[in-house]
Order: sequence, then C-alpha cells, then structure tokens
Amino acid sequence: DSSVLTDRLRDADVAMNIRGRTRFTADVLQACPRLRLISIWGTGTDNVDLKAAAARGITVTNTPGANAIAVAEHTVALMLAVIKQLSPADQAIRQGGWPRNLVPQVRGKRLGIVGTGLIGREVAAMARALGMEVVAWTFHPDPDLAGRLGFRYVELEDLLRGADVISLHLRATPETRHFLSRERLVLLKPEAILINTARGSLVDEAGLMESLRQKRLAGAGLDVFETEPLPPGHPLATLPNVLLTPHAAGMTPEVIQNGLTMAVENIENFLRGTPTHVVAGPRPA
Repeated sequence: DSSVLTDRLRDADVAMNIRGRTRFTADVLQACPRLRLISIWGTGTDNVDLKAAAARGITVTNTPGANAIAVAEHTVALMLAVIKQLSPADQAIRQGGWPRNLVPQVRGKRLGIVGTGLIGREVAAMARALGMEVVAWTFHPDPDLAGRLGFRYVELEDLLRGADVISLHLRATPETRHFLSRERLVLLKPEAILINTARGSLVDEAGLMESLRQKRLAGAGLDVFETEPLPPGHPLATLPNVLLTPHAAGMTPEVIQNGLTMAVENIENFLRGTPTHVVAGPRPA
C-alpha cells in the first residue's frame, strides 16, 4: 500500500528495501521529499521508478552477486527436477502408482543461457560440470568470459531453436517485458524445457501455457510469475509438466546475511560520500 509506505518514509533520508513487491513509484518518491537513498537488498530494481529517482536526486543501490550462487543452484535444481520428472513421480507414488518412465540424461544436452550476468555465469559453470554443452546470448557479450567458462555465444534464434534447456537470466526492464514472446516460444523444440528464476515479466505467460498444453514444449520450472504470489487456481498450477516454486531461489541464510551486509555497507558508503553499487541517481565523479 503506497499510503503506508509514504507514511513510514515521509521523514526518512534513507530507505532500505527488502521486498520486491514494495513499489517506489514517482508519486511515492514525491511524497518523501527528504529521501536521498534507497538501498535495495537484491539485484532487481524493477520495483523502483529509476527515472523519477534520478530526477529527484535520489540514489538507488543494490547488492549484485549476493544471491548469485543460490539462484544458480536453484536454477540447476529446477532443471534436473523437470528433466527427471521428480514431482510427477513423487505424486504418483503417493497415490499408489509406480511410474518407471524413461527420462533423459543431462550430460551432452545443450543449455541455452539468456543473460550472462553474475547469475547466468554461475549457471554456466555448474552446467559445464554436469557435462552439458552451454551456449548463451546476452545484450553485452563477453568473449573472455565465454572462453574462461567454456561456453559460446550464439544468435538468439539459434539458441532458442537448438537448446534442450533454456534458462532466463535477464533483468526486468520495459525492454525485456515478454522477451520470450509467443513468436519466440514457437521456436523452441518440443523436447525442450524452460527454466525461469529471473522475473515473470520476461515471459508471455499465456503463450507459455499454450505451448505447454499443446505439447510444443516438454516442461517448465518456474520460480517467478507475472503476478506474485501466484493467484489461487491459476492455470499454471493445473499443468502436470510444470514445476513451481514461490520466488524463493535466492532465499538462503547465506544470501540473507551477505545481502543485508552489502545493503548496510551501501548505506554507510553513501553517507561517507563514496556510494557503492549505484544503479540510479547521482554517481561519483
């Protein structure tokens, strides 16, 4: 509730934000005239109107990398669980069944990573350790990184057409909304699976459900959704080839401790006049 937020922050110089669903809109920022810093715990800053913050001279900082290993581990766990059909097997056994289905191996399969930031590169390293071939696409390719981690950059269409697993690791921005559109979803091969531990807005959810229902996509592992929490009775929850987790990829004790420490350090550094991890607002000269 924006009114509750503005009541709490009206006289504040610094705000520390932990929950992504707290929205720092232009109206909220205008109602908090003393605010000079928003220290975000986490990488995503899509809950803040960055242009409005910059216009008002408000600095916005985040904690990049604090959750990278945890989110990468969760990404790989979802991938393995979907490929190995762990959830359907567990449910069937609980109901008296014994489904000994043939499921694929991951060694030798191709993983397509979309976005090679701090999380994407951790996923690439873990996937290579599993014996996967890793290809990637990103807005700003880093050939040296690809060489060190043993993956190669390809064109986006080639990645989507050829990957056995597609994993999304882009930030949520107006430009990346429905990045995986209906038109791009149809490029995926029917045996492929989609993993999304980034942001729900990256995927056209209706198009994804259509692909899953029509068996034009083998499965999906989703930690993020267009509407969160996922509304009761949401169609995604009815699909047997989808594994759902509640935007919890980065929720580990280690991440919480490291992230909070970084967020506090960002506040201390800002107050010293040497701001760190700035994503919007006035930057040091």
